[in-house]
Amino acid sequence: MTTSTQQPILPRIGVGAVILDDDRRILLVLRNRHPEAGTWSIPGGKVEPYETLEQAVIREIKEEVNLDVEIDRLLCTAETVSPETEEHWVSILYVVRIVGGTVQNREPDALRDVQWFSLDALPENLACFTVPVFEVL
Repeated sequence: MTTSTQQPILPRIGVGAVILDDDRRILLVLRNRHPEAGTWSIPGGKVEPYETLEQAVIREIKEEVNLDVEIDRLLCTAETVSPETEEHWVSILYVVRIVGGTVQNREPDALRDVQWFSLDALPENLACFTVPVFEVL
């Protein structure tokens, strides 16, 4: 497939973090940008060239929500395929634990809100790449 500018569409790699607090609430961010603007998702982002998946998730969490985290375990993968918006993402999702920092929205252009949610009271408008988290968590 090619884009409207005739560049080939290649899958991109993303990472995401499941962050639970001591009360087993999950940290979610309300997306301001595509893919899936207006939906709640776990925090994360794209993997940069020559960056490991683990480095990427640790960096993205610090950049987005000001938390220092350590990887606990690989949770699952998720895929977003959207020919309409010319996007294809493969996301690797981790469970992480907080080792420092305080929650803060450090990317207000990209994130409209950051909130903790009880696992039994999640928002309805979850991003499609966040849904697999709750199937295996």
